[in-house]
Amino acid sequence: MEYSSFLKRIREEIASVRDRDPAARSDFEILLTYSGLHAVMIYRVAHRLYVNQYKTAARALSQLGKLITGIEIHPGAKIGRGLFIDHGSGVVIGETAEIGDYCTLYQGVTLGGTGKGKGKRHPTLGNNVMVGCGAKVLGPFKVGDNAKIAANAVVLEAIPANATAVGVPARVVKRDGVRVNDLDQIHIPDPVSQELCRQRAKIEELEQKIEKLQKTEGV
Repeated sequence: MEYSSFLKRIREEIASVRDRDPAARSDFEILLTYSGLHAVMIYRVAHRLYVNQYKTAARALSQLGKLITGIEIHPGAKIGRGLFIDHGSGVVIGETAEIGDYCTLYQGVTLGGTGKGKGKRHPTLGNNVMVGCGAKVLGPFKVGDNAKIAANAVVLEAIPANATAVGVPARVVKRDGVRVNDLDQIHIPDPVSQELCRQRAKIEELEQKIEKLQKTEGV
């Protein structure tokens, strides 16, 4: 990557942060203090080394970036324009992950694999995808353009474009602005709570029967 192209790319990254973070007050502040931007800048250089077969140097640089920013991006990953990593601590992006243009990742996000096989092991994100804090996207499938992954979701299969996915494992609850079912991230049924309610109802029923028997026997 030529120096002028690198500077142009960095300006695009800074503009992307300003467009999506209301806390950003100036380009200088973003350049100086945003660890997500620092991680992407380091990745750009490491990726260039990686594709030119300087793989050990690329990995060493990416590990240095991890120590500095708390964000681990494998230099083999493919990342489009304007990636915004907000807060960023704990973000992990695997070797065969692909990220489209103007995506947003929050802290604790993992774009990972599910095994030790070779080849494509990590997810592909389309353009303008948002992945909430703590979410895990695991496997070699695609998340479509403009999709949203809720905080702490665990995504194990493809998500269509313009969809919102929540839960563990994640399921689509909205597509093209229309709710797919009555679930959302607040009202997802809790199986443990449901079972406790059933057991409580049984206990109350048994207590009523015992009370009737006691009255009948004059106890």
